Amino acid sequence: MKTKKLDRRTVLRGLMGGAAVAIGLPALEIFLNDNGTAYAGADSFPKRFGIFFWGNGNLPDKWVPAGNGPEWELTEQLMPLAAVKEHITVVSGMKVATGNSVPHGSGPVGMLSGAPYPIGDETTFAVPSIDQVIANEIGKDSRFKSIEVGVQPDAYSLSYNGPHSVNPPETSPAALFKRIFGPGFVLPGQNTTPDPKLALRQSVLDAVKSDAERLQQKLGSADKARLEQHLEGVRGLEKQIQKMQENPPSLEACLVPAEPKPEYPEVDGRPPLSEISRVMSDIIVMALACDQTRVFSHWFSSPVNNTLYPDATAGHHQLTHDEPDPQPQVNSIVLYTMTELAYLVNALNAVKEGESTLLDHMALLVTSDVSYGRAHSIEEYPILIAGSANGALKKGVHYKSPASENTSKVLLTLSRAMGLVFDSYGQGAGLVNSSLSAIEV
Repeated sequence: MKTKKLDRRTVLRGLMGGAAVAIGLPALEIFLNDNGTAYAGADSFPKRFGIFFWGNGNLPDKWVPAGNGPEWELTEQLMPLAAVKEHITVVSGMKVATGNSVPHGSGPVGMLSGAPYPIGDETTFAVPSIDQVIANEIGKDSRFKSIEVGVQPDAYSLSYNGPHSVNPPETSPAALFKRIFGPGFVLPGQNTTPDPKLALRQSVLDAVKSDAERLQQKLGSADKARLEQHLEGVRGLEKQIQKMQENPPSLEACLVPAEPKPEYPEVDGRPPLSEISRVMSDIIVMALACDQTRVFSHWFSSPVNNTLYPDATAGHHQLTHDEPDPQPQVNSIVLYTMTELAYLVNALNAVKEGESTLLDHMALLVTSDVSYGRAHSIEEYPILIAGSANGALKKGVHYKSPASENTSKVLLTLSRAMGLVFDSYGQGAGLVNSSLSAIEV
C-alpha cells in the first residue's frame, strides 16, 4: 500500500478549556523522501496556484497524445511545450458533466467551478471558481489575494467569488506593474519605515466598514449579499495595507521586473498578443517570487473571441466555424497560444527557490471553454497541469480517462494538492467524491 507524504510541520490540533492547542510531532518516517534521507517538501516556500485560459478550444485529433503514464509523445498542438514537457501533465478523455446549454459558456463554468449555472440564470457562476476557492485559503495572507490579467484587449475574466461577483482582469501591463510594483511595494528584506499615511487609510477603512455593517442590518437579503461583496473588497484593501506595513522576509529570487511600455497598440487591427502576454507573464512571475500574491489567472483570450491573429484571414471564432477542414489557421492559433504558455512555464521554472524552482512550488491549470470549437464540444476537454505543488502532483505524465470522467475530479485533485481538505468537489451533476489518483503523489 502506497503511503502519502506528510508535511513535517504537521501538528496535532484540538481544544482544551475552550482554547485551541497544538502539539508538534516527532521525526516520523512519513516525513522523509523516497530515499529515506531527507524531509519531503522540506523547504519553506509557499504553494502557489494559477490558471492559463484561452478561448475557442483546440483540434482534439491534433492535441491528445499517444501513450499513457510517463511514456507519451507530444502531438502537433502540444509541440511548442517540448522544452517543458517534463513539467507538464496532460489530462485527456474528461468531460464537463454539468451540461452544455450555453455554447462556449457551459464548459468553462462547469470546468472551473464544478457546478452548473444557477437555476434560471445562465450569466454567472453559482459558486466560486477554483482559483478563488484556493485563494481563500492560500491567498489570505498575501498582499493581493489573487491577481487577474487579460491579454486580448477586450478580455474578460472567468474568476468568480460567487454569483455576479467577478474579478475583472487588468489588461494594461503598465497599470498592472504600477499596481504591484509601484508605490507601496517593499522589496522583501528591505528595512523601511512604514508610510505614516497607511495608518490614516486604515482608520478610514475601519470607519467605512463599521458603518456598512450597521447598514447591513436594515437591508433585504439581495442587498445584504451585494453589501457583503463590497465589504470583501474593503477587507482586501485592509490586507494590502497590512502587508505594506510589514517588512517582508528575504526572498532572494525577488526582483522588480522591467517597467512595461505605456501602450501596446494594434497593427492593422491585430493586437500584439505575444508581446503583451510575455510582459504580463514576467510581472506575474515576479509578483509570485516576491510573495505579493500566491494565486493568479492569466486570461489569454476569451470564449467566442474574434481576435485577428498573425496571418489569419478572419477572426478566431469565425475561423473555428467557417474554415474548411483540416482548419490550418485554427491549428496555427492554438500553436501560437501554446507557445505563449510555454513562455510562462519557462519563466516560472527559471526562478530558483532554494533547491527547487517557483514552478516546483505551484500548480498551473491550463484549459479552454470547449474542445472542438466547431461543435462546441465539452467532451475530450483540453486540460494541462504544470508544476508539482511542492511534490503533491506527478509531472511529465499523460492520464487518459478510460470512461469520460467528470472534470470536477481535476478540481478535487488540485484542491487537495494545494492543501485543502476536501472529501468532494462540485454540485449537482458536477459533484465528485474521488480525485485523479493517477496524477497524485
